[in-house]
Formats: sequence, structure tokens, C-alpha cells
Amino acid sequence: MEIDFVFKIAAIGVLVAVLTQVLNRAGREDIATLVALSGLVVVLVMVVDMISDFFETVRAMLQF
Repeated sequence: MEIDFVFKIAAIGVLVAVLTQVLNRAGREDIATLVALSGLVVVLVMVVDMISDFFETVRAMLQF
């Protein structure tokens, strides 16, 4: 696994956590929830794309 991928996920997590806390302190819990969900969706899309690449690599290796 590439280390920059892990750093990207960590950076997104930190950014979402900070934004969520700021929005909660400002009384905008509904927007904070949307920010948290959108961060989760972004990370899930990144992970699914990486898993897709993995299966393509495995498929290419197993073809004779």
C-alpha cells in the first residue's frame, strides 16, 4: 500500500474533524453532520477505487 494514500485519508479525517467541531460550536449541528457524512463518502470512494485497482491487478496476474 502506498503511504501517501494513508496520509490522504488522515488529512481528510483531520479536516473533517476540525470542521465538524467548529460547526458544532457554532450551533450548526445539521451542517456538521453533513460534513462528517461527506468526508466518509469521500474516503469510501477512495478505498473502493483502490480495491478495484487491486482486483484488476489480481485478474491480470491470473490470466494466462
